[in-house]
Amino acid sequence: MSCSWPQAPAASVPLPSLLEKRSGQFGLPVKGPRVAFPPSPELGPWYKQGPLVPICLPRESRQVWVPAPPVIPATPPPTAVPEVASGEATDIIQAAAEQSFAELGLGSYTPVGLIQNLLEFMHVNLGLPWWGAIAACTVLARCLVFPLIVKGQREAAKIHNHMPEIQKFSARIREAKLTGNHTEFYRASSEMTFYQKKHDIKLFRPLILPLTQAPIFISFFIALREMANLPVPSLQTGGLWWFQDLTLSDPIYVLPLVVTATMWGVLELGAETGMQSSDLQWMRNFIRLMPLAVLPITIHFPTAVFMYWLSSNMFSLGQVACLRIPAVRTILKIPQRVVHDPDKLPPREGFIKSFKQGWKNAEMAHQLQERERRMQNHLELAARGPLRQTFAHNPLLQHGKNDPRNTPSSSNKAKSKQSWRDTLG
Repeated sequence: MSCSWPQAPAASVPLPSLLEKRSGQFGLPVKGPRVAFPPSPELGPWYKQGPLVPICLPRESRQVWVPAPPVIPATPPPTAVPEVASGEATDIIQAAAEQSFAELGLGSYTPVGLIQNLLEFMHVNLGLPWWGAIAACTVLARCLVFPLIVKGQREAAKIHNHMPEIQKFSARIREAKLTGNHTEFYRASSEMTFYQKKHDIKLFRPLILPLTQAPIFISFFIALREMANLPVPSLQTGGLWWFQDLTLSDPIYVLPLVVTATMWGVLELGAETGMQSSDLQWMRNFIRLMPLAVLPITIHFPTAVFMYWLSSNMFSLGQVACLRIPAVRTILKIPQRVVHDPDKLPPREGFIKSFKQGWKNAEMAHQLQERERRMQNHLELAARGPLRQTFAHNPLLQHGKNDPRNTPSSSNKAKSKQSWRDTLG
């Protein structure tokens, strides 16, 4: 027969003695071989040895000790792994493997190095793509020099309001220079200088103030060119649209053409100087030729440089639109531009006609300078060289008595060398 026993008591009571004590009630033998199965390795690390429980068998059989079934804790469910897009995974891998500018030999405390450090901060710490970091740095730099632009706009508005008088003085000076009238030239120049001092006008001040941006532009250009020539590995995939690689030039030359067009618009509208190209004729001609002259030089620049240039030009065009609002001009204390009567202004000429007239005036000025130079040379020869004969006969000799032809030695003197006669021109 077989029977089942209750669960074994706590470990404080020896199990064999308890079994011997209770086995007498059933008349079962308590002595003899006892078998205990060792823990199975297949159960894994969660296996725990339970208490040995005897199994009642017939009297003829031997008593066998069988281990209790192991206690296996429930396995926790696996942690869900969020899905990451392929593009984000690529960015994460590149950010982890990207070298710092210090390791690449870039970045320092020079103006170029500071710009590179700022670009690295915006790309690595703020997570902006390279094209976005370049545009953000450009806007930040342009905001820092905005007060200088406002001051240049004030000076340009002042010059525009006094433009009719300035052009009258300029016409007088030009006419006197072409005709060689030095008296009128100096008179007109002095009157123009007095007028400018009276109204605190300096024609080149609006041009000098924006030139303070030249160090910023040069620093950005050198910084981006060094990054492209190295190149910075992540810069090769930091572009957008058709120019993904910012270290190479634009393959279809769209960026150079767009930058040239926007630069022409900036110069024509006077976004930086506040002086429109219609204010001064010579300035208008220079402004219209400069973008075309620069294009062959800049067409093979890296697209990283064009990203900065395009961002700067777009900021300038937006700046011009903002500064034309009357309320903004009032807040910034920029004088309103006076609308002049066209009859009081000199007639405007076309570009080709004005260019020809300027070339002709330059030739006339050159001829006048050559004539003055020859006259100066003649005066120096007359002062230092031998006397030059400017008459048909020598006035120091009287006809008749003192006539050298009547003297005995006239034949010898006629053969002698006379410096005043040899200098006939």
